[in-house]
Amino acid sequence: MDGLTEKKKSSQELFKGRIVHLFLDKVLLPNGQESTREVVKHPGAVAIIAVDEDGKLLLVRQYRYPLDSIIFEIPAGKLEPGEDPDDSARRELEEETGYQCREMKKIASFYSSPGFSDELLHIYFTDSLIKKGEQHLDQDEFLEVRAVDLEEAIRMAEDHRIYDAKSIYAVQFMQLRALRH
Repeated sequence: MDGLTEKKKSSQELFKGRIVHLFLDKVLLPNGQESTREVVKHPGAVAIIAVDEDGKLLLVRQYRYPLDSIIFEIPAGKLEPGEDPDDSARRELEEETGYQCREMKKIASFYSSPGFSDELLHIYFTDSLIKKGEQHLDQDEFLEVRAVDLEEAIRMAEDHRIYDAKSIYAVQFMQLRALRH
């Protein structure tokens, strides 16, 4: 066994939900001791940095129950079973904003919180939006779309209206993009 690797001895499913499954695993540590790990299994997700024809970043404003707060985020959503992330990104963009796009490029994938979850988040970029129509929100989804320029997005991150990692990543991506152009 590698000097850092832990070995699973047993796993107990504690909860199986619509989005996540929670497990309590017993593990053998590198030093031979036993411990437990709480593990959240997640199907993965996509998020889209979408820029309109005026160079503004599309954000969605929504209430987040775990935070008991309304925040702004880039459009995002979980992967459906067996769904390709590229297809999911296009679907989520249209569902949440009403926009389609001519081109979309994957720019990054990262684990959102590897200390307890296996959620892999795929980030996409598009600046070729086509307004198709209305949002197609889930029955329990309520959000508003807003387009903001880079300076406003920076202020929103500074004052915590943008407060999640994927959206802060998007603001930083836009800052770097602006420096290159």
